Amino acid sequence: MDERIFQFKAGRPIPEWDLKHRLPIYNPVGPECQDTSTVFRINSTFMDVTDQPYRERQWLAGGVLVSCLGVAGGMWSYYLTRVLYPDAGGILGDLYCLVITFLFGYFAFRHGRDEFFSLKRRPIRFNRKEKKLYAIRRRRFFAKPGQGDITWEVPWDENAIFCIHRGYSNHRNTYHIRHYEVDKEGNVIRAFAIGRKWEGQECLDGLLSQWNYWCWYMNHGPEELPKPLLFFKEKENMLESFLFCMYDLGMRASAAYRISMMPFILLLTSHRLMALWTCRDPVWPDYVSRVSGIESDDPYDEPRDNTPIGWAETTHAINRKEYPDGAKSAMEHWRGEQDATLNALLWAADTPPVGRP
Repeated sequence: MDERIFQFKAGRPIPEWDLKHRLPIYNPVGPECQDTSTVFRINSTFMDVTDQPYRERQWLAGGVLVSCLGVAGGMWSYYLTRVLYPDAGGILGDLYCLVITFLFGYFAFRHGRDEFFSLKRRPIRFNRKEKKLYAIRRRRFFAKPGQGDITWEVPWDENAIFCIHRGYSNHRNTYHIRHYEVDKEGNVIRAFAIGRKWEGQECLDGLLSQWNYWCWYMNHGPEELPKPLLFFKEKENMLESFLFCMYDLGMRASAAYRISMMPFILLLTSHRLMALWTCRDPVWPDYVSRVSGIESDDPYDEPRDNTPIGWAETTHAINRKEYPDGAKSAMEHWRGEQDATLNALLWAADTPPVGRP
């Protein structure tokens, strides 16, 4: 469920289910605090995390490439029926070819502009000293010096609207954390999704613990935070692209399943790589860089030289017992359901817990 395809509806109110599942920023929403693989880097000033499509961009890249083939096929069919064999298709055949070409072309342009010749990643920066979120949303092709890429700014206060968004994919409910900006009438102006996607209501405990993680960082700092599940590479290589695609088909899938799916995994990897090779790194505007300074002796500046980065390095470090495997901590002031899974099921209901903190 890529947020860029199943987007919010601007000019309409926030979906009722989302608004009922609004996330507080000063109170915990579950008994645990844990990162679930969303972090690029962290220090005493800011934490850079992923947007929702980051881990699965190979799917949209593949869809765009197929659409480009559809455009080429539609144009070739039109050429055949209109030029080489003018009596073969008639007017209906010509219209069919034009409609197919237009539909594929619309999809390729609308979604390809943010996937190809765009940005390798769209980080979302939690700046705890400024109490703001800065989210890079789109490449700026003709930027003036210091202007950087198109960046949205969100204040970290009780007026900010963060919700659990529920969608549907692969015959299951899917969820992600979404920020909504509304006008005076309460209608949505713009929105973006943070972090990653969770499938199935039983996995909502991961979403809730992730939200606790970000809130703890913004409200208290990095001192007592558990280690992230891993730090993503800001310079993604071919191996990392391959692992993204392999793990996307099942983090704990068997070796036999992965071997049988290897042709498809390699195809997805080629889609991801083609998208990355046409893109460049994001550029923060100067005003964001000025408030994102890191002290040279910051003890919480990660990843460091000895910190594993990416899927492969982190997995090897975990096997060597040099990096924690899914570190988490308890939320001391949580007064709700103590079982994380049961608490997730309560939040998955159409009406979340009435007495939630």
